[in-house]
Order: sequence, then C-alpha cells, then structure tokens
Amino acid sequence: MSSISVSSAQPSVTSRSWKSIALVFCCTLIQAAAQMLIKTGANHIQHRSLFDTLIGILTTLPLFAGYSMYGVSMILLVLALRDGELSQLYPVISLTYVWVCFLSVFVLHEPVNVFKVAGILLIVFGVAVLGKGGKA
Repeated sequence: MSSISVSSAQPSVTSRSWKSIALVFCCTLIQAAAQMLIKTGANHIQHRSLFDTLIGILTTLPLFAGYSMYGVSMILLVLALRDGELSQLYPVISLTYVWVCFLSVFVLHEPVNVFKVAGILLIVFGVAVLGKGGKA
C-alpha cells in the first residue's frame, strides 16, 4: 500500500514572517514620503484659524496626498500584522525616522550633525537587535 503525502497549501511561518517584514518596510518608505509631502504642504497653509487649516488640508494637494499615503500605509500595516509578530515588526517602523532624516537632508537641505548621525545609528542597531529577538 502506498502512502500519499499532502503538501500544505499555506506558506511556511518563515515565509509569512518575511512577507510581513517586507510589508512593514514598505510602510516605512511610504510614511517617509508622506511626511515629506505633509511638510511641503504645511508650508503652503496660512496661519489662520483651525477651520482654515482644516480646509487647507483638504485643498492642498501635497497635504492631501501625504495623509492619503498614511492611509495606504496603515492598510499595509494591517496586512503585515495578520501574520507577523508584533514585537518583531513594530521596531521596523522606527526606520521611518531614518528615511525622514535622509530625505530632510537631501531634499529639504536641512543640516546634519553628529547627534542625527548617532540617532540614526542607534535606531538601525536597535531594529537589528530587536529583530534577532523574534522566534527562531
């Protein structure tokens, strides 16, 4: 009598975990781009009443696009969190600070100093260390 092996149609835990990490990594890039758009759009809003600010958010294209990108990012985050480990995925989100710092230096020409470089290195090191703490 021969035995029939049935292969599982579901991806392995490791495969799902890497997909979740990739989705969260994409979230960080989208959020960094959204921050740049929000900063650009915020510079176009007049300093008036709260109502004028709310109208400005809806009518200023970079602001509207930035907030829309945040929405897309949150959808991707939900998809990532379904199969991923929160304690492993959430630290990856802090990479958004790294991308925003790079973009602010290269796009907005903001100054860089030793404290920013040290902060970036700490964030990257922290994400790497926390990532190693996940399930084997």
